[in-house]
Amino acid sequence: MLTVADIMTRSVYSLRETDTLLSARALMKLQRIRHIPIVGGDERFIGLLTHRDLLSATVSQLAGVDPETQDEIDAGIPIKEIMRTDLKVVDSGATVRAAAETLLNHKYGCLPVVDGGRLVGILTEADFLKLTISLLDALEQAPPQA
Repeated sequence: MLTVADIMTRSVYSLRETDTLLSARALMKLQRIRHIPIVGGDERFIGLLTHRDLLSATVSQLAGVDPETQDEIDAGIPIKEIMRTDLKVVDSGATVRAAAETLLNHKYGCLPVVDGGRLVGILTEADFLKLTISLLDALEQAPPQA
């Protein structure tokens, strides 16, 4: 039986709640990610910032704010002001099926993987796509059934 530990992303980019929206925006752009777990001391998971959260906290381009001004605004907003804290997490020993059902039922794009309160990974839609590709490859290589 596959567990979350088998398919999760272990190398997770995270930030602290005192970091700013500017640093979150830069990290998302640089690493091409849409979810940033927020951790406290000793890598304790405390929240999540999504690309959607970032967009909702951004002044509309229709307001005519130039990028430099937006950066100044973002530099003054700590992540703790907009991060999500009311979300589900999963432990690394959970089944992949249970995690998939949680993602589907709650319409989440990711699940932080937390063991004993500490962030140990993240499970994203991309991890499930990688699993799907592996399973399809295995099916294509399987001998035909009689």
